[in-house]
Amino acid sequence: MQKIKNEDLGRKSVEEFKQSEKLPVVLVLDNVRSLNNVGSAFRTADSFLLENLYLCGVTGTPPNAEIEKTALGATESINWKHFKTTKDAVKDLKEKGYQVYSIEQVEKSTYLQNFKYQKDEKIAIIFGNEVYGVEQEVIDVCDGSIEIPQLGTKHSLNISVSIGIVVWEIAKRYL
Repeated sequence: MQKIKNEDLGRKSVEEFKQSEKLPVVLVLDNVRSLNNVGSAFRTADSFLLENLYLCGVTGTPPNAEIEKTALGATESINWKHFKTTKDAVKDLKEKGYQVYSIEQVEKSTYLQNFKYQKDEKIAIIFGNEVYGVEQEVIDVCDGSIEIPQLGTKHSLNISVSIGIVVWEIAKRYL
């Protein structure tokens, strides 16, 4: 087994990325404080050809050296938009025909492995603040909540890990 060289991976240029058909998925960051987590969200969104990234409230925005350190250039490929509040972002998404889901531990949540949707359905997934999660007023206007089952004592994952798990689970249905 030989490791593949970067130049042999078939990476898209930024222009090719922008012209590619995207997965109909929007990541929404609800008051995410860590710029490293924001950069990771950009990088994951790029990796899976996601449609858009919505940055809300106090969530940092490009250009920013701390975001770029983790994003590794994905701020150039991913379409992104900032909203004053996450509720404003949800309103925008619903007007565009998206089903909106928070990633949160709430009553009557759907475990990620049981989350069902149609491949042609446009979905948005909201990830919350590192300490407080998704704001309750945002959960109240979502179409549902998805929970990542956890078995240990913490029942808390870093947001960048949660984004990776959820996006992979959704993206693999398109492969």
